[in-house]
Amino acid sequence: MEKKKLLLHVCCAPCSPYVVDLLSQDYEVTLFFYNPNIQPEPEYNIRLKEIKRFAEENNLKLITGDYEIDKWTDYIKGLEHEPEKGKRCEQCFKLRLETSLKKAEENSIAYLTTTLTVSPHKDANNINRIAQELAENCKVDFLNENFKKNDGFKKTNLMGKKYNFYRQNYCGCVYSRKKIVKK
Repeated sequence: MEKKKLLLHVCCAPCSPYVVDLLSQDYEVTLFFYNPNIQPEPEYNIRLKEIKRFAEENNLKLITGDYEIDKWTDYIKGLEHEPEKGKRCEQCFKLRLETSLKKAEENSIAYLTTTLTVSPHKDANNINRIAQELAENCKVDFLNENFKKNDGFKKTNLMGKKYNFYRQNYCGCVYSRKKIVKK
């Protein structure tokens, strides 16, 4: 039986192994790296290089979105001083998920989900709510998942060790980075 196609929005390589392994049991997974929030650009390039390596080593199809830092900056304008997990993050998720849904439609992929929910630093319910609202207006079904359940974050870290991934210490945007630098 042919597997259904799924587009997996990936935030970074370290968050991907467990999610890909789990989803590959039922779906033909295509990765989509769209993260215009990641700053500075050399950091973005490192993360992109790592997901490309992961995709290549696992014979996975990878679609790379454009690095649209200006679009992201406009999208979160006025929310720069919001706390982590606040409205700025919601807008950031919205931009990335909206673009991911469009990419799935363009590629005739019926399902979408995201690795964002594997992180213990992200609110899976909030991410899933945003994605469900966006999916109402398109032909793609969003899979509500909380990949951190059942030790998902721990499992992805253990699986990721064999790849010796570069592991970032902040979400990606300049505002989450400032929070780390201040510590």
